[in-house]
Amino acid sequence: MAAIVVACMVIGVFGAIAVAGTGGTTQGSYQVTRQPDGSMMLAAPGTSAPVLQVYEDYDCPVCKRLHDTVDATLLRLAKEGRVRVVYHPVTIFQDEPMRSNSVRAAAAARCVPPANWLAFRDALYAIQPEPHGTATGFTDAELIAAARKAGASVDACVTDQTYVKQHLAENVGSRLQGTPTVLFNGQMLGDEVFDAEALEKLVTGGTGIAV
Repeated sequence: MAAIVVACMVIGVFGAIAVAGTGGTTQGSYQVTRQPDGSMMLAAPGTSAPVLQVYEDYDCPVCKRLHDTVDATLLRLAKEGRVRVVYHPVTIFQDEPMRSNSVRAAAAARCVPPANWLAFRDALYAIQPEPHGTATGFTDAELIAAARKAGASVDACVTDQTYVKQHLAENVGSRLQGTPTVLFNGQMLGDEVFDAEALEKLVTGGTGIAV
C-alpha cells in the first residue's frame, strides 16, 4: 500500500519503541512521556499494545491535515487504553524556508514539558507557515508565544536553540520517504489513515484499514 507522503527525500529509519522514557506526566487517564530520542508517547498506564507511530514534520501541511482529522480520535483511544501512540517529530524537508521552519519548531517542542506538549503541538499546527514552500515562520517570538499559550515558559530554551543539534543528529538516522508516515504495529498505513472511523476500527480489532 502506498505511503502517505508530502516530500520525497529519504531521511529516516524507524526505531524501536522505547519502554522507558523521561519526564512522564499523567493527563486524564493517559500518560505523556518524552522518549530519549525526543519522541512523545501517549498511553494509559499498563498499555503496551497495539502501537501506532506517527512521523510528522511540523511544517508539513499534510501532517496538519492528519492532525486536524484524527488526533481527537487517537487521544480518546489512548485514554481508553486501546492504543499506545508515539509521535516522532522529524524534519523531512531539505529546501528553505521549510527546513529551517521545521527544525526550529521541532527543537522548541523538545523544550516544552510533557504536561504542556500536546497543547503546544496543537498551537504549532495552528500557526504553521503559509503558503507552504515560500513562507518563513515558527520564529522565536511565535514559538515562545505558542509555548506560553500552552502553559510553558521556555523562552531561553527556544532562543538559545538548545535542542537544534540534538534534533538534527537524530534526524540524520531516519529513512522516511515523506510525512506523515504512520505505522500500526510496524506496518505502514496508506491514505485511509485520514478516515478516523476506519482508524478506530483498526486499533480496536475491526476490519478498518488493510495493512
